[in-house]
Amino acid sequence: MIKTQRAHCLVFVSLLLAGWLLPAQAQDDFKQQREALVEEIAQDLQSTDAIIKESELDPKVLEAMRSVPRHEFVPQKHRHQSYRNRPLPIGYGQTISQPAIVALMTNLLELESTDKALEIGTGSGYQAAVLAELIDRVYSIEIVPELAGRAAQDLKRTGYDNVITREGDGYYGWEEQAPFDAIIVTAAADHIPPRLLKQLKPGGRMVIPVGSRFMVQHLVLVNKTEDGDIITEQLLPVKFVPLTGEH
Repeated sequence: MIKTQRAHCLVFVSLLLAGWLLPAQAQDDFKQQREALVEEIAQDLQSTDAIIKESELDPKVLEAMRSVPRHEFVPQKHRHQSYRNRPLPIGYGQTISQPAIVALMTNLLELESTDKALEIGTGSGYQAAVLAELIDRVYSIEIVPELAGRAAQDLKRTGYDNVITREGDGYYGWEEQAPFDAIIVTAAADHIPPRLLKQLKPGGRMVIPVGSRFMVQHLVLVNKTEDGDIITEQLLPVKFVPLTGEH
């Protein structure tokens, strides 16, 4: 009996050290920090409304940001910084995006609950989780094998079963699941990938940072009309890691 209790204790300690189990006080602290972060994001948007022509975020997006536990998608050594409004390293030269940018890009997609979205660059899985709070189905592609595996595990562990992930080159999209109501690209490309445009449903929207690593990048909103015409709008300067792959 004593050995069994000792084994259970060791398992609990191991999970606690891994960050999978947190004391109630820590969870409450994270919740308060997350709420403060959402308020900060809402206020920050007001300073950019002249650029992006939006004065406030959709309440559904704000609620999604309140709901997703960002600390669950941040490496343990950076977990204490989870609710700072800044990107954080997740390894392999990649980052978890700044929460304000996650909220803005999500808002620009104007999602409906029945939509199907494609994400290029799963990274930590955080952006996919935010999308999953809002819509029925999210497909996400990550080119770095280690990140793809870790994100899939973290999304499953946190209950986001409506996110389907795979390892691969996102430049080519996910043709088998196309068309998509929305596409979001979380790495900068020097042009808008033609296959992503093709996989975007008429009436759909895409948000993508465009520009090279050493030049100014801009967040670009792409609208595909019901007739299939492409309309692009350059929004604000941003800084993302580059989109990688054979292309």
